[in-house]
Amino acid sequence: MKAAVLNAFGEPLTIQTLPDPAAGVGEVVVDVVAAGVAGYTAGVLSGARNYMMETPITPGPGGIGRMRAAGPDATRLRVGDWVYCDPTIRSRDDAVNPDTILLGWTARTPEALPLHRLYHHGSFAEQMRVPAETVTPIGDIDAADAGRWTALGRLLVPYGGLLAGDLKAGETLVVSGATGGFGGAGVAVALAMGAGRVVAAGRDRDTLDDLVRRFGPRVRPAPMTGDEAEDRRLIIALADGPIDMVLDFLPREANASQVQAAALAVRPGGRVVLMGGVRADLSLSSNWLMHQGVTLRGQWMYGRDAVPRMVRMIRAGLIDLAGFALTEFALDDANAAVAHAAANAGPRQLTVLRP
Repeated sequence: MKAAVLNAFGEPLTIQTLPDPAAGVGEVVVDVVAAGVAGYTAGVLSGARNYMMETPITPGPGGIGRMRAAGPDATRLRVGDWVYCDPTIRSRDDAVNPDTILLGWTARTPEALPLHRLYHHGSFAEQMRVPAETVTPIGDIDAADAGRWTALGRLLVPYGGLLAGDLKAGETLVVSGATGGFGGAGVAVALAMGAGRVVAAGRDRDTLDDLVRRFGPRVRPAPMTGDEAEDRRLIIALADGPIDMVLDFLPREANASQVQAAALAVRPGGRVVLMGGVRADLSLSSNWLMHQGVTLRGQWMYGRDAVPRMVRMIRAGLIDLAGFALTEFALDDANAAVAHAAANAGPRQLTVLRP
């Protein structure tokens, strides 16, 4: 099979021929039809993000494909099924504290490296071998639409945060970092889940205005200035009532003040879910957390059951994949796809490889 291989950090991807993978017990092989290229892929491949990734490797966390083969213990998956391949792979020998990797992307801890070495090659390839439990049937689709279905990888991450925060219909949510890929997707998912109002906070006014055009008056755009007190006052004013939950997707470059501008606006008994990449230490008073009864939690990715639930939401028309702008590249043009993704990383943009 052909694959785009990273031989060393900082080098371009090279198209190579690798052995076809074979499915063992508990595994499947998928013919990759469409693989999403994240906007920050260039930073991963250059080593700038310091991901725990061993080279040489075929990158690519997850994708859309068709079942090619299954191990002898598969009971439901059938050859030819259209499936979504979740990149999150968890070790099977500790149900309480599993080690975790993202396929073709990173090991979360040094303890997870054996898993990273076993399931090493990701979706920037014609085929990939994955654990059976990471594969979810999505039903019949037109092959031409496979690229749009890679939006699952964008939508599922904020969905995991909204489930962790127990967002309820009619509640008011603040999405901090709403102009990024995951934050913008979080706005769409929250509305599909029944949020009464979403305050979309971010720095790019054009992108905020586009969210309002797409989703209507339930979205209130909050252009951020970097002044914590002023930004908080604006968020509270736009909420026009108690803020039940904050979902934070601020990037690595943001500072603690930007996180706190939204987090400290939440109502007594509200919830704050942190999913962004901010590296700064927060200054949230334990006295404030206790007296306000605020729940503060971090969330990374999502549970296995989130995938079929999101598929059902799309099938029901609650989320329209046609709202994403799609640009596709052949596998041979993998480096051009990485560059395009970096330059077009907004919430509506999808960059996709078609192996």
